[in-house]
Amino acid sequence: MVAMLCMLVVNPMTTAALSCTDVKLTLFPCLSYLQSTPPEFSNGPPPSCCDGVLSLNQMADNTNDRQMACECLKGLIPVFPNIKNYLVESLPGRCKVDVPYRISPSTDCTK
Repeated sequence: MVAMLCMLVVNPMTTAALSCTDVKLTLFPCLSYLQSTPPEFSNGPPPSCCDGVLSLNQMADNTNDRQMACECLKGLIPVFPNIKNYLVESLPGRCKVDVPYRISPSTDCTK
């Protein structure tokens, strides 16, 4: 989830219109899924979470917005206890959102 928004190649001259508050509100429905342990959510993330992932991916439509969202998410992950990195990394695929790179809290948001 951390970097899924920051790596697509788009116009780097665009200014950020997305805020960290937007990121938090859009992905809040994913929190319980990202903190879950099997067999809870064994069928994948709830639809409201996937709706948020798709929406955020669409809202972060330029490099600056993706970098801001990436930094925001990296800052939020340590704040919430019990987030499972393997669930973060698999979230786009589980939500059928095409992200062509690995999602990780260690992602360099500047690239």
